[in-house]
Amino acid sequence: MKILVIRFSAIGDIVWTTPAIRCLKQQIPNAVIHFCTKKIYQEVVENNPYIDTFHFLDEKGLHFLLKTLQNENFDFVIDLHNNQRTAYLKFRLGKKSYTYKKLRFRRWLFVKFKLKNVLPKNHIADRYLETLKPLGIVPDQKGLDFFIAPNKIIPLDYFPELHQKEGFAVFVIGASYFTKRLPIQKMLALCKKITLPIVLIGGKEDQIMGDELINLFEKETQTKDFIFNTCGKLSIAQSASVVQQSKVVFAHDTGMMHIAAAFQKKLYSIWGSTVPELGLFPYKNENAILLENKNISCRPCSRMGKDACPKKHFKCMNDLDFSNVVIE
Repeated sequence: MKILVIRFSAIGDIVWTTPAIRCLKQQIPNAVIHFCTKKIYQEVVENNPYIDTFHFLDEKGLHFLLKTLQNENFDFVIDLHNNQRTAYLKFRLGKKSYTYKKLRFRRWLFVKFKLKNVLPKNHIADRYLETLKPLGIVPDQKGLDFFIAPNKIIPLDYFPELHQKEGFAVFVIGASYFTKRLPIQKMLALCKKITLPIVLIGGKEDQIMGDELINLFEKETQTKDFIFNTCGKLSIAQSASVVQQSKVVFAHDTGMMHIAAAFQKKLYSIWGSTVPELGLFPYKNENAILLENKNISCRPCSRMGKDACPKKHFKCMNDLDFSNVVIE
């Protein structure tokens, strides 16, 4: 039984597909699982033992990808993205397909009018699994997966001596949108609460902010080499390796937060303009603590985040209070 699963982006969404992939592989006899995503996310899936073959959307384009997929003669297609490109692929492949329901109108009602009861209470990963019900797939309740290739594991001696000796906390300072990220002064306040040495994780775009955070921290605390900045220096899988080796993780609403959930890390999940009620909370991680401002009526102002606060006050992040947070 040859099955194609499609999810083009992004990191967190791809990680959410892992329970569905695992259940397909384990519950359908002789299942051969093909997975299709963007080339830039190859490291998110390439070491998953439940996937037999990978197909990547790259600079060659959608039509080249289609020709490759047509040669496979799939028995059916699982579309866990549900956009125009996946609709095109399904149409051209001409195979029986099962498609994730995005509930676009319900999400719009939730964000626009703050209607609390229009969305299901379950996680998007569970909604992916619901897509597989017609195939007889039963959720195994085992949470998310993330697998790291041996050559992507960061050795302990990569870190400063203090971090090697005492262990460390990870702070994922990056986020895809401004309103999902703490202002730097709030980051500083949080870092001053953390007792373990800290490793910063983020993309190249976060490197300067990471350096600035370190400078502010050292100036105010007179402490050197307590924060180690890896932003822009590591790949997705390498960053995941750092998360896996940490004792505790602090993360905004990002893909790396969901990778931390897959590792069952002690996780402080930081929320700004987006809300976990959209089915975005850390999945099946009893060690997760949500940090969010529930005292304002404008949250959520969007489903995915914005480049600026529509109200100009950014209270969802500026008013987050860490004074009573007990960080173990």
